Amino acid sequence: MLPFVSSIKVVYLNNADARYSTRSDRYKLPRSPAYPLVHPLTSMKGSTRDEPRYGLYMPNFGKAAHPQVLAKLADEAEKSGWDGFFLWDHLVEWNERVPIYETFTSLAAVATNTNRIRIGTTVTPLPKSKPWIVARQTVALDHLSNGRLTIGVGLGAEESTDYDRFGEVADNRVLGEKLDEALSIIAGLWTGKPFSHNGKHFRVKKTVFLPSPLQKPRIPIWVGGFWPRKGPFRRAAKWDGAIPLRTPGDLPQPEDIRQVIDYVNNHRRSRAHFDVANIGWTSGVDRKKDREKISPYLEAGTTWWLESLYTKQDSREKMRERIRKGPPG
Repeated sequence: MLPFVSSIKVVYLNNADARYSTRSDRYKLPRSPAYPLVHPLTSMKGSTRDEPRYGLYMPNFGKAAHPQVLAKLADEAEKSGWDGFFLWDHLVEWNERVPIYETFTSLAAVATNTNRIRIGTTVTPLPKSKPWIVARQTVALDHLSNGRLTIGVGLGAEESTDYDRFGEVADNRVLGEKLDEALSIIAGLWTGKPFSHNGKHFRVKKTVFLPSPLQKPRIPIWVGGFWPRKGPFRRAAKWDGAIPLRTPGDLPQPEDIRQVIDYVNNHRRSRAHFDVANIGWTSGVDRKKDREKISPYLEAGTTWWLESLYTKQDSREKMRERIRKGPPG
């Protein structure tokens, strides 16, 4: 996962995707009378940018992280004009004894209690899981939400995943190899066609997974990483979005966003839609100051502003209060 500094401690993040729209260009969904279509990705280079989206960045741990509580907060978010609801995906939280709820299960509760907003993870430490299991879980969520899922991915680290504690290799080079293989396997199994894989860390004999996702060509994938480390953003260039942080654990500045976008553009073979999600805080009280704060990020190319509620993790009332104030834009 991606850590960032909040108050005094370092934490880890997760990500997301698009805004409600009746349009559907790249990610096409079957039309349904029950739910509106979602247009998940905005253009990065070579076409007109859509207006920015505003999502909530929610911990999956703390006293307010029960799946039923999150489902009710997501309903509040939808009614208050937010475009997305993204959950962290922590297995542990340092060595603290805090309630932690499995993220995909919580997202299922959120999906069934909302109709419009995009849901997702920010980010799932993919090397901790068997990719074929994640392929099944994500397709189930994609169908449950009627095509509103985005999955954010990253390596994971001691604070959020602690591979060593559970007897697994914690070397970032190995985790990076496993992440790349896992993404290839998941994308291959999502196609609904015969797929096999013979890699260094994973092997899959020829198999077909049905159903395939509602979203086409696939469920959007965002990759998290620390700028100016280049590896995560070369990886992101192969997929649908990036969630940049700043080494050694700070939030990026607008100039960092510009550099990330330039770097991704130089390594991206596709001119298709690409999202850049930025995490931050606004007051929800002074709209003018809030807009002044986020404006440089939007001008730099940010397509999603993710409002962090990390500091309110133990109070559903404080979370609800900020959610009801609505997005900063």
